[in-house]
Amino acid sequence: MLGNIQDETVLAAAILHDTIEDTDTTEQELTTLFGQEITSIVKEVTDDKTLPKLERKAKQIEKAPKMSRQACLIKLADKISNIEDVISNPVVGWDLDRRRVYRTWATSVVSRLTEKPKALIAHFDNLIIKAEGELV
Repeated sequence: MLGNIQDETVLAAAILHDTIEDTDTTEQELTTLFGQEITSIVKEVTDDKTLPKLERKAKQIEKAPKMSRQACLIKLADKISNIEDVISNPVVGWDLDRRRVYRTWATSVVSRLTEKPKALIAHFDNLIIKAEGELV
């Protein structure tokens, strides 16, 4: 397993990380089902969908250095997964320019995280190098 993350709280929050953002599930429902600690981590990595997209992206960069260790791990894993998709399975309609912009933005977020296990950051860096080669 890449990164060797075995903390059950982090793993549960990672699975749920987009729940509040992308479903009708409320924070209270998440807390009732999974507890305050997991919900708190999920909230850390949740974008405020009431904000315009560019502002949400800027907030991710701004919030990155203030995140808990657990949230940093989830954010890094999410960016790894997203960059893998940008390279190998891009969203329909994402041209090369949009994929390049995403790569640059994701690198900005990851560079500001305070918790970056060596194996995960090495994998991310290798993906960025691969993306640079493929997104020309």
